Amino acid sequence: MTGELPTLLYIHGLNSSPLSKKANQLSALMDTMGLGAQLRVPALHHHPREAIAQLEAAIAELGRPLLVGSSLGGYYATHLAERHGLRAVLINPAVNPHRLFDGYVGTQQNLYSGESWELTLDHIQALAELEVPAPQDPKRVQVWLQTGDETLDYRSAQTFYRACALRIQAGGDHSFQGFTEQLPALLSIAGFAPELLQAIDLSVLR
Repeated sequence: MTGELPTLLYIHGLNSSPLSKKANQLSALMDTMGLGAQLRVPALHHHPREAIAQLEAAIAELGRPLLVGSSLGGYYATHLAERHGLRAVLINPAVNPHRLFDGYVGTQQNLYSGESWELTLDHIQALAELEVPAPQDPKRVQVWLQTGDETLDYRSAQTFYRACALRIQAGGDHSFQGFTEQLPALLSIAGFAPELLQAIDLSVLR
């Protein structure tokens, strides 16, 4: 546990890492505000079962964090939010990713660490095991989409998460352009006090 302040768990996507741009921006802001202890950004194992075990351990440590999941991390966050009744912000989330890997079995490489690994049918089966029904609580799950996502069709998430709170921006891309400007809203959703948020200086992230 990390005390009475809100906590966040950032969940990166496939072949990503804590070194990704969004993770760096969020970490830098939290550190600048003296809130670094309230955030976890684990470097996830490529196998879903290992990754979920890491995330379960982080949740146990943080208490009831806001889950912030990007891409495949959004799929993980959906599973964990439904399993534990947690709040989540999903950023260009993957929907049923186990159905998207046709033709992709084989060698993969992490974009940040350079690690090579083999995507197997067991990875895909493990992803399928995490599938949950579409969330139905707009107060608990927000979904941030950009229509210019070149990796995932935003309309799949728009349909699957239609009962949730949807924020759809025209343009952008899979990395979610303008994430920095959304950080105050993210921390507000997490539950940080308004007076704390008023002191945010986003210029430190530019």
